[in-house]
Amino acid sequence: MGMTVNIYEAKTQLSKLVARAEAGEEITLTRHGRPVARIAPLPDRGGRREPGAWRGKVVIGEDFEAFTPDDAEAWFGR
Repeated sequence: MGMTVNIYEAKTQLSKLVARAEAGEEITLTRHGRPVARIAPLPDRGGRREPGAWRGKVVIGEDFEAFTPDDAEAWFGR
């Protein structure tokens, strides 16, 4: 279980609390002794991005850049 901090203290120590969360700790924020929020580490996003990974998997229609009067009506009411 992580640490518990009241909101007033959290406001003055936010950078330190975020650093602790980055290190894997979960911090519960309280107001008047009641838990109200949590600062927690985000899950690892996994490996590095690979440029071009979607190459050949996405097809863009021939009319992709066409903007018709019907489109203008739908978008802008003109």
